[in-house]
Amino acid sequence: MHEMGITQSLLNIALDHAQRANATRINGLTIVVGELSSVVDDSVQFYWDFISQGTIAEKATLNFKRIPAAARCTDCGHTAPLDRETYACPACGSGSLAIVAGEEFFLESIDVDLAASSPAPEQKETSHA
Repeated sequence: MHEMGITQSLLNIALDHAQRANATRINGLTIVVGELSSVVDDSVQFYWDFISQGTIAEKATLNFKRIPAAARCTDCGHTAPLDRETYACPACGSGSLAIVAGEEFFLESIDVDLAASSPAPEQKETSHA
């Protein structure tokens, strides 16, 4: 059920950034999710479809980018994909591993339509006194 809260946070972040960019529509989001995170893509999508109704993010596509789990051996320093059957370093056999990838969860990008009079995000005006 924690997907409802994180989906609401995703929507709030997307709407905030879209407003600051003077966007008229949010077309899609790219969400990075580590293999070891407890986030369920289908649940996020379900809540998104519900809570985005009536906003400029309604019908936006959620693109989930999965990151595989990886571990670094604290004995020999070797980094490799996490073998969930042995939980051992493939180089030296040690079970002393530190997770280095696979626990991620973040919003990587937002695809928006900008208002016709909006400058491109990289065209910021600056003034020098």
